[in-house]
Amino acid sequence: MLLSSLPWVFLAFIFSGSSVAQKVIQDPPDISNRTGESVTLNCRYETSQSRYIFWYKHLPSGEMIFLTKDGRFSIHFDRVHKSSSLTISTLQLEDSAKYFCALWELTVLEVIGKAEQKPQSL
Repeated sequence: MLLSSLPWVFLAFIFSGSSVAQKVIQDPPDISNRTGESVTLNCRYETSQSRYIFWYKHLPSGEMIFLTKDGRFSIHFDRVHKSSSLTISTLQLEDSAKYFCALWELTVLEVIGKAEQKPQSL
């Protein structure tokens, strides 16, 4: 059976684990919906510090695509309730994938040093 002949879009998003001090919960664990409809994926997190939530789409090829508010994708953050949601409107067959919400704390890297100019080779 050809994938393009399937009338349903299957969306799966799974638990993104973390350490004892922080936890990410995505539910429901899988969703089926028809092409052309909309779907909302939910993510809650438990942590003692303020964190950042990012959404990713995991393709069958293994590629992870960072999702932003763009076109059919909208993302809502609620820091008070420690939650985030990803809404995909007008579902298409290519939306079938695993979706991850990832809990991250930013790391800032500052490199200190003196810039050196290398001599040009002749």
